[in-house]
Amino acid sequence: EVQLVESGGGLVQAGGSLRLSCAASGFTFDDYAIGWFRQAPGKEREGVSCISSSDGSTYYADSVKGRFTISSDNAKNTVYLQMNSLKPEDTAVYYCAATLFYGLDLGGYDYWGQGTQVTVSS
Repeated sequence: EVQLVESGGGLVQAGGSLRLSCAASGFTFDDYAIGWFRQAPGKEREGVSCISSSDGSTYYADSVKGRFTISSDNAKNTVYLQMNSLKPEDTAVYYCAATLFYGLDLGGYDYWGQGTQVTVSS
């Protein structure tokens, strides 16, 4: 059974940091890229960052570039999203997802986690 389980969300003040984790199981981790997406109330889901498990290539949305860092521990089948300098507009449910491709096209992702809430207070 394929599973992607996010953790690490919570409430933080603006300027603070959080680290999200995405633990994957049930598929060949090294064959997939893992992406982070987020969805704020009333808004469409948007891509945040992705990483290739095979070569470590990373990509970031402009809105988070320089503040968020994605990394992967292939031995643990886990991807992390370190979020620094958080802003109230980063408030959303954050999801991780897996794709055989690369990039932040939602339609290319096969497996999704259940999401973790991140709330940034001003």
